Amino acid sequence: MPGHVALLGDSIFDNAAYVPEGKSVIELLKGKLPADCDATLRAVDGARASDVFHQSNAIPKTTTHLVMSIGGNDALWASGELFTDDPAPLAESLRRVATAVDTFAQEYRELILHLLMKELPLAVCTIYDSIPGMGVAERAGLGVYNDVITRTAFRNNLPLIDLRLICDDPGDYSAISPIEPSAQGSEKIAQVIADALMQTGNSRRVFI
Repeated sequence: MPGHVALLGDSIFDNAAYVPEGKSVIELLKGKLPADCDATLRAVDGARASDVFHQSNAIPKTTTHLVMSIGGNDALWASGELFTDDPAPLAESLRRVATAVDTFAQEYRELILHLLMKELPLAVCTIYDSIPGMGVAERAGLGVYNDVITRTAFRNNLPLIDLRLICDDPGDYSAISPIEPSAQGSEKIAQVIADALMQTGNSRRVFI
């Protein structure tokens, strides 16, 4: 059956600039889909959750499936406020984390409802956390953002691609910018999306 998947979100999908000697996620995905299927990139490097509303309004009319990866830049933007040298008591530090995450949670939930109104199959991705050089505090911070993503996905019965399980090797991250997928990481991400769309391979392992 002909299909057309639109990729929404950030540089997890829009990573061509970080794989100069390899292929990006969208290039690899197009090569893995059947001849009667297509893929369109609407994700933009640097995007945050609020930017996806605009991306979703620019998808092709032939779109049959949506896949979104967003949240990493929201967490990165908040990290400047959360991970400081301020010796605040633990309770105050946790309060700041909760405030930042609550803001993201509200925006993420509104975004999901907006996408569901398009009445297209939608899958969402977690934020990967095996980035080389990432500290314990940053990894813990991503955990609460991923909690928002997973809770929202389960509440809306959405398939979930857990990139924490997919990109679990240092070679999955770009040497140009370690927070972006490398060619190896792109291959893994493109494969799991293709497997899930065609319901083959290891899609069961990462789609819930």
